[in-house]
Formats: sequence, C-alpha cells, structure tokens
Amino acid sequence: MDAMPRRRRRLMAEINVVPYIDVMLVLLIIFMITAPLLTQGIQLDLPAVGAEPLDAEMLERHEPLVLSIDADGRLYLNIGGDEETPLADDAVLARASAVMRREPETPVLVRADQAVTHGRVVAGMRLLQEAGAARVGIVTGPLETER
Repeated sequence: MDAMPRRRRRLMAEINVVPYIDVMLVLLIIFMITAPLLTQGIQLDLPAVGAEPLDAEMLERHEPLVLSIDADGRLYLNIGGDEETPLADDAVLARASAVMRREPETPVLVRADQAVTHGRVVAGMRLLQEAGAARVGIVTGPLETER
C-alpha cells in the first residue's frame, strides 16, 4: 500500500500582546491617580519659618524617618504599618530604634502642628534621640512674605 503523506498543520506560535498592553495602560492610569493619595499622611498646620531645604542627595540615598505630631499631641511614624494610626511613646521608641539599628545614617525629622505644645515636641525629639538619632531636624512650612 502506498501511503500518502499527510499534511500537517503548522502551529501558530505568535502571542497577541495587544490585550497585555491595554491592561498595562489601565494599571498605569490607576497608579498615577492613586499615588498622590497615598502620600497625604496626617493633616498638620506647620509653622512657617525661613529655613534651608534638606540635602536632596542625602534624601535620595536614605528615606527619612518622620515623626508627626498632630494638634492633639498624638504621635505618628511614617514606617511600620499604618501611618495614620496614632502610636504610644514606647511603640515610637521601638520602631525608631529598629530603623536606627538597621540604618544609622537615616535622616530623622519631626513634623509638628503649630498648635501642639512645645513640651510634646521636645518629648517626641527625646524619643528619637533615645532610639539612636544623632541629629533631629524639624519640618516647617515656607515663609510667607508680604510684598
């Protein structure tokens, strides 16, 4: 018997990437919209004074540890979970100590509402120094000049 050669179908090995590009663009738009919402943090009324900005090169190398103190004197840290949940003094000390042990050159900043008492700001700075911060900076708003 003569066997006729069978024709085999060629498999198509191309992937249609158009749906993947569509999904990527949708995700990009979602991230662009939500990213500014994630950096809002605690609403504070910072005191306005003329001060030099922080060294941008240093901030690129190390993300700063920021202690925020609201008008009621509650403490917040920008690390270790929910940034909008107030922390007890001992929790601030524990978290800040962990960061300073891991990265001793981390810049440490205090953002305090101008309505909070001076004593509470100093107590927050003391906690950061106990955690191992050699220098603690204070974040202020820009100085409003009248013309």
